[in-house]
Amino acid sequence: MSDAGLRPAHEVVAIDEFGQPRSGYIAGERALTLFLDGREIVTLMTLGTHPEMLTLGYLLNQRLVPCIESVDSIRVDWDKAQVQIETFERITDLDEKLKHRTVTTGCGQGTVFGKIGDQIEKIRVPRVAISQASIYRLLSGISAHNEVYRRAGAVHGCALCSVTAESEPDIHLFVEDVGRHNAADSVSGYMWLNAISGKDKWFYTTGRLTSEMVIKVAQMQIPVLLSRSGVTQRGLELAQKIGVVLIARAKGRHFLVYNGAAQINFDAIPDANEHARNHAGGKGRHSQ
Repeated sequence: MSDAGLRPAHEVVAIDEFGQPRSGYIAGERALTLFLDGREIVTLMTLGTHPEMLTLGYLLNQRLVPCIESVDSIRVDWDKAQVQIETFERITDLDEKLKHRTVTTGCGQGTVFGKIGDQIEKIRVPRVAISQASIYRLLSGISAHNEVYRRAGAVHGCALCSVTAESEPDIHLFVEDVGRHNAADSVSGYMWLNAISGKDKWFYTTGRLTSEMVIKVAQMQIPVLLSRSGVTQRGLELAQKIGVVLIARAKGRHFLVYNGAAQINFDAIPDANEHARNHAGGKGRHSQ
């Protein structure tokens, strides 16, 4: 497997509202076309920081390869803007898998291959107990990881986390990319490459909790999905069906549980008066 990660942000000069030059950073964005056993599959737009993990996670989440053991090699060539994936036994049913294509609501326009409904029917995630205090600890600790966003904006982040009621959260991997679906696939690739189980993990994302995101975390067997953004109707319906705890609008001391509230121990309820003042001061910020 190659190791061809790119730097995520690039320094440029822009002109501000006073007509003066201002130095700053913008997020990188590169096209990467995936070739599976010589067959062109898809072109992804990505920061390019974890191209091998992104490729592996994409193939596995799309069910284009049966398991990680079937992958012989992954070679990224940025000069050609492509990645070549070879399997030990060449995939023979690609035509059937690629026939069913759904364009998702992912930033950068994600794509899901295959019959989504057929996959969902077979997926269930473990039921876990959650403490409100642990939600707050994760939200407090995760903010330090949004490095590219702070410098350049224009990206989403996803994180694989271990969260318990007794200790500080452990952020195993935090990935930023131009699309949240890419960041999620990179986390998937990392988990499969390192044989990490999702059954006792949480998944954090800065993006919307859409049906695509629920499906991805369910495929990783992760029972808790948390975001600072909102929820779509289809995302909620799938979370209820699969059993994913869905926590959105999570920032500071505020969050909304859309599914799985019965699994949460509300052991750190904020002071009502102080919370009302803070929430009123931030009114309007949750509409994006």
